Amino acid sequence: MGKQRNLVRALGMGYVVIFVVANIIGSGVYKKIAPMAAELHSSIWILVAWIVGGIITLFGALSNAEVAGLLADTGGEFIYLKKIYNRFFAFMYGWSLFTVIQTATISSLAYVFAQSLNSIIHIPGIFSSLQHFTIGGVFFPFQDFGVKLTAILLILILTGLNISGLKSGAGVSRVIMLLVFSGLLMIVIFGLGSIKTRPAGFINFKELTAGTVTISAFYTAMLAAFWAYQGWVSVGFIGGEVKDPTLNIPRGIVAGVFIVIFIYLIVNVTYLTLLSIPQLVHIHESGNQIAAVEAVRTFWGRGGVLFISLLILVTTLGCTNASILTGARPYYAMAREKLFFSGIAKINNANVPSNSLMWQGLWASILVLSGTFDQLTDMIIFAVFIFYGATTLGVFILRRRMPDAHRPYKVWGYPYVPAIFILFCIGLFFNTIIARPREAAIGLILIFSGIPVYFLLKRLNSRIMSEDATSY
Repeated sequence: MGKQRNLVRALGMGYVVIFVVANIIGSGVYKKIAPMAAELHSSIWILVAWIVGGIITLFGALSNAEVAGLLADTGGEFIYLKKIYNRFFAFMYGWSLFTVIQTATISSLAYVFAQSLNSIIHIPGIFSSLQHFTIGGVFFPFQDFGVKLTAILLILILTGLNISGLKSGAGVSRVIMLLVFSGLLMIVIFGLGSIKTRPAGFINFKELTAGTVTISAFYTAMLAAFWAYQGWVSVGFIGGEVKDPTLNIPRGIVAGVFIVIFIYLIVNVTYLTLLSIPQLVHIHESGNQIAAVEAVRTFWGRGGVLFISLLILVTTLGCTNASILTGARPYYAMAREKLFFSGIAKINNANVPSNSLMWQGLWASILVLSGTFDQLTDMIIFAVFIFYGATTLGVFILRRRMPDAHRPYKVWGYPYVPAIFILFCIGLFFNTIIARPREAAIGLILIFSGIPVYFLLKRLNSRIMSEDATSY
């Protein structure tokens, strides 16, 4: 055991940086500028939203790193919350992963994959006569049904591959990251090099003091930014596996997040020099376009559309597969601890949790039908920040409960950094309820639906234990 721990502790700061960057950059860098433009109507405020979103992300990651360092040997977020609070709250987190956070992430990534494929090969409309069919005036399952069906097929195919035991290796992930970096670099170089005239109102600093952007609109725009920054929490899984974690974890997180902030800023500056705010708003309202595709179209034409669409296909394919592969494991772990349905804990002949993968894939497919990409990601961020805030609150709880425990890393700027992050989570929670009531309501319903499930499972397990004791 000690030998394995020493091996893991040999990982240096460079690994932490790569881990942070690789787990953050995904579909958001290609698409999320459009909904931000629809909220803010200002290029300078869009860039400010990216910067503030990055700083808040950094505060959350640093706070999470202290909890991860303290509880590093016990597992991920599910175990952290169980240790900080109780089995019920940990179950609610795991249930939220299943009902909205992880499954909607899979749905969103698959949806962007299908949209990008549609940019290369037009996906014919299916059941077009039913596109206005609605469930309660909230869900339009047959709207863009051809694209949605393609996303569902991707989810089911990748789920089937993972059930069979087929897994993508680390080498493939590195190749995908290299392709993503190379593609984004080419967009920046050729995009900025092709500019002859900039759109009207491009990065006008006077707009910062004009009072045209409300706090609510800024918060709502950052729902989009936070989706692009989503993934930093994964650093918790290596909290106890880094050499000299007191220095390397915080430095690696800071370096990784700042690298991502820089990449997002320069890429989005490129988008803003190629596309005007009205064009970005139109892209958002169309519902089936991707900002990066339209930006590249302006200087490379049809060939550029093919290039960026293939890049997005590769990026989202890798991210979707990784999300399916890793997402099924928490439900399996919950079932092993009798905090989920017992059948989810079964392992097939390929030594993978096949039932967990299957149910995850089926629910993620249903979520594809429930809404658009932006609706899904707003639901994810709303739900996940509840638990991010709870984990950060754990910094204060554990400092009080375990004052003498060894902490390989203590959050910089304590108590201000975690306090600011918690306050921001609270603000995001209430603003989403006001600005995005539909997404917030659906998210809360899915989260709270876990309450009766928890007590049902508790009752069933008590009955089984009672019957076992009687038979014994």
